[in-house]
Amino acid sequence: PSTHGVLHFRVALRGEIIKRIDPVLGYIHRGVEKLNENMTYPQTLALTDRLDYLSAQLSRHALCACIEQAMGVEVSDRVKVIRTMMDELQRIDSHLLFFGCLCQDLGATTAFLYAFRDREKILDIFEETCGGRLIINYNMIGGVQYDLHPNFCRRVKEFITIMRKNIKEYYDIFADNIIAHNRLDGVGVLTKEQVISFGCTGGTGRASGWHNDVRKLEPYAAYDRVNFNEITFEKGDSYTRLIVRLQEIMESLGILEQLVDNVPESSVQEKMKPIIKVPEGTYYTAVEASRGRFGVFLESHGDKSPYRLHYRATGLPLVAVMDTACRGEKIADLISVGGTLDYVVPDIDR
Repeated sequence: PSTHGVLHFRVALRGEIIKRIDPVLGYIHRGVEKLNENMTYPQTLALTDRLDYLSAQLSRHALCACIEQAMGVEVSDRVKVIRTMMDELQRIDSHLLFFGCLCQDLGATTAFLYAFRDREKILDIFEETCGGRLIINYNMIGGVQYDLHPNFCRRVKEFITIMRKNIKEYYDIFADNIIAHNRLDGVGVLTKEQVISFGCTGGTGRASGWHNDVRKLEPYAAYDRVNFNEITFEKGDSYTRLIVRLQEIMESLGILEQLVDNVPESSVQEKMKPIIKVPEGTYYTAVEASRGRFGVFLESHGDKSPYRLHYRATGLPLVAVMDTACRGEKIADLISVGGTLDYVVPDIDR
């Protein structure tokens, strides 16, 4: 029994230099994939929010999309746009927490408070429409639980304006600070070959030059109707991983801006049978979650419960690569590297 995210690193040191890291997992393993085998399809949805809880909308979106694909259900354009906007709000929420916690770990408490101040505005938007702030429970098979709150579009536009202004403070107080540069520049370097070998997708992979954004490679929901840049760099160090996510916040704001005034009028829920049975076969769907590719593999034998439901976690490769990223660095750099790799432990153990 444990708290919300426990990971044990056994570290071999020579003086202050890291010689080897052995991650010890399993402290928060809950058997989610096995539990799914005895659940109906609507019941399985509750567990995805609790994997990477900073990608709750995105993980559940992937599972719903996989089941919908298997059943041949096409959701309305309104649902596609709503899901895309919720995903991008969730991505910003996650990146803000990443920034705040990294700053806190490195001793920059004021920057931590700035990030949580702005993240609170997203949680308020979630709560008004979805009823949840961390565990959202919004996406469902065939659509979403509720239509957008009447205040949603106004509050999102207000947030875009505020966030564009406030993110300059993030650079002033931390990202452009000489102390942050000294702690992060050239630390924990990962090459493009290494991130591909380990499967480190998302911002970690893109900081090393790997173009892996699922939204670009395999467009889903409403991503084929918006313009945005895939932020990639070549350097692959801790500072670059920070900057990738700060710039991705700006891209997400741009996506929201393109959609918020163009939400089509249609239903938010397709008519579904009381008992959902997925046709026999194997199915796979992936989305670009906050930390990279989140995949759902579903094997069905035609019953009301999945025979096998496997998740391609975003966090496991990020923990696996810690040994490679930290060897030869100082013990204090373990905090910098781990913070910028941005793993979430419940997503690792499942």
